[in-house]
Amino acid sequence: MTLTEDRSAPEAEQTAAAKSAARHAMIVSQLRTSGVNEPWVLSAMAQVAREDYVPEALRDAAYIDRAIPLGNGRFLAAPLVHGKMLAEAAPTSADKALLVGDGNGYLAALLRPLVGSLDTVDPTAVSSLSGEGGYSLVIIDGAVEELPEVLCQQMAEGGRIVTGLVVRGVGRLATGCKAAGSVSLLPLAELGIPALPEFAAPKRWSF
Repeated sequence: MTLTEDRSAPEAEQTAAAKSAARHAMIVSQLRTSGVNEPWVLSAMAQVAREDYVPEALRDAAYIDRAIPLGNGRFLAAPLVHGKMLAEAAPTSADKALLVGDGNGYLAALLRPLVGSLDTVDPTAVSSLSGEGGYSLVIIDGAVEELPEVLCQQMAEGGRIVTGLVVRGVGRLATGCKAAGSVSLLPLAELGIPALPEFAAPKRWSF
């Protein structure tokens, strides 16, 4: 028993060191080289272990620079996507935030320490939201073709939103602000953001 424990301890230490090295490489080779240099973003992503949010069989690939399938049609976006989203959102302790995504997922873990409060809603349940949420920040963990009106209603006047937006078949990072009761999205950098089928645009007939 003692021999087994002695052998497993170095292996666990090596595994932890390898994961820490992979996280560091993600920051240096993926985030920094693509313009994500905000110290607070890098610090947040250095502290949260991506491998804890992917299927066990894919943990060795947790830090690759592309989306990872989570099952049931869901994906963990590439590190750069979440880094860019955080940088654009600029969350603060004054924010009442809403995340459209997995409340137990990676982006939620990144956001929770950065905002005053964080509520989450699964994309499949957005239509059930009611009332005015008064959220100063809304983040959608994925790309939409159309922004649901119910999410606009949840935002406070002057509130910000960060999301992926599919524009003519291309995924882009997009931001917006609620002004005079309406929200307009501004597409920014092209990014490979996994699309959310719940927010696909209705099919239109063409002749």
